[in-house]
Amino acid sequence: MEIRKLNALRGIAAIIVFVTHFSDITHWLDGALGGGAGAYGVMLFFLLSGFLMSHLYLDKDFTLRGVKHYFVARFARVVPLYLLVVFASFVLTQESSDLLYHIPDHQALLAHGLFLYGDSVLWSIPPEVQFYALFVLLWSFAATRRGYIYLLIVGGLLLLFFTNFPRIYGDIYGVPYNQFTVLRSLPYFFIGVIFGLHYKTLVIPSYLKKRRFILALCLIPLMYPELSPVTSDAKNRMWLSYEVLLVMSTVFFCVVFLVPDNNVLLVNKVGDFFGKISYSLYLLHMPVITVIHQFDWVVEIKLIASFALSTAIAFVSFVCIEKPLARYIRGARYASRTKPTTVPG
Repeated sequence: MEIRKLNALRGIAAIIVFVTHFSDITHWLDGALGGGAGAYGVMLFFLLSGFLMSHLYLDKDFTLRGVKHYFVARFARVVPLYLLVVFASFVLTQESSDLLYHIPDHQALLAHGLFLYGDSVLWSIPPEVQFYALFVLLWSFAATRRGYIYLLIVGGLLLLFFTNFPRIYGDIYGVPYNQFTVLRSLPYFFIGVIFGLHYKTLVIPSYLKKRRFILALCLIPLMYPELSPVTSDAKNRMWLSYEVLLVMSTVFFCVVFLVPDNNVLLVNKVGDFFGKISYSLYLLHMPVITVIHQFDWVVEIKLIASFALSTAIAFVSFVCIEKPLARYIRGARYASRTKPTTVPG
């Protein structure tokens, strides 16, 4: 059963990232909406990933066939467009153009292809893919040892906290890697997994399910470094702050569990649209903003043009690249599974 309001939440996450990067590049509103605040959009993406993996798979039997299906589905969803952007960025960089992202040599290309490192917005894809692999371990406990999932998650959170999120990065024979970005992302995936575990079983009293809980989304701009009333270093540490994790988890819980499923502000065609193109919008908006910024226009026109063009390109990418490739990969898996066998004569 589709949870339609998650489409809008995914679209909101992509728009947060877009607005932050636009503010940083153009210094719109004196950069008040920038300062790394796009991290909050990525946090929503990671919470959504953990939630959906848990919600979709932990009630299914853990079998070799199921795991194969899982990896094919995850590969089809994330990898093709990412690799296309990576390879195009590499080719353009060789031609002295950073129209997309800066991938200067074969070592950097290999690091991106192996999900060890990512330039600019591409940094978030390695944590996503590595979480998919880790999730299989959690899934293996779901049927008979579900309690181990909680122990692993709590133990992981404590370990990360007391080790101050180890800075594990460097290069191997010139191939860069950065596991720090993966480690700092894990708490968001983990909390999403816990929420997903209880989505079907948690009984929310009817008096708590109110449309007004959508206002929890307003907590996100209250954490922006230039807008936040918080005086601790949490607003600047962002990924390393469990206070931020608490706020983002609260926002996610309110929207997913407390806002009614038929809330018109979240369940509508606009939300569905931006949810569908959110991945393409996330990967492709930065080059658009950079190009538009070169024109001598007032910043508001740049904002409208950047958003409109980014949305149009993301839509074309989704319709012509992302969706067909995913369908082809999933279809090839299904065809190979159902193809009749023949006995040699």
